[in-house]
Amino acid sequence: MVFLKSRSVTVHEDHQPEEEYIAAAASTTTGGDCRSLTVWRKSLLFSCTGFTVIDSYGDLVYRVDNYIGQRPGEVTLMDASGKSVLTVRRRKNLRLVENWHVYEGEVGDTSRTKRPSSSKQPICSVKKHINILHANHNVLAYVFLGNSDKRYAYRIEGSYANRSCKVLDKSRRVVAEIKRKEAMNEGVSFGVEVFLLIVCPGFDSGFAMALVLLLDQMFS
Repeated sequence: MVFLKSRSVTVHEDHQPEEEYIAAAASTTTGGDCRSLTVWRKSLLFSCTGFTVIDSYGDLVYRVDNYIGQRPGEVTLMDASGKSVLTVRRRKNLRLVENWHVYEGEVGDTSRTKRPSSSKQPICSVKKHINILHANHNVLAYVFLGNSDKRYAYRIEGSYANRSCKVLDKSRRVVAEIKRKEAMNEGVSFGVEVFLLIVCPGFDSGFAMALVLLLDQMFS
């Protein structure tokens, strides 16, 4: 891909643990421009599926490399150097509604317990919205703090299939947005495999990318 300039630059802020991570991501700042990231729905490794994320300078920011035979329902977001940033894991339950948990860093070995270590708590849970009687048909998912599902902190609206989504806070302010990437030359289309992730000031870009991974799990 011509827009990928480098794989050597790491661009990511330090994260605070557990629910403080969400608080830091949700803090409102004044001034500044939105950050534009190009998301390529492809791993840089030939033997993997995943994502490659670059900034407006062409530097690698995030990557996802899913190996064949990897644990299903779990995706790890890494920075440019390969360090785990966030882990997205599908929550197994008997409910009709599908749920996912997001953890900071790596979750760890779950081969015996079939669940994350008790010392590792999710920073948020995400619930896929089920359209019943066509109510709120524009809503895709709700994001809750920690392990609670009592009151959502963010809601995601739009269409992931069309790469047109918005992440809104409780005040309905847009904090992140997924858009189609427009080619500079007329007649050239990137399709849905390459798109933009726009992150507003005060919202964590890593957390925004984790929401992209969740939407891809839900609707792809």
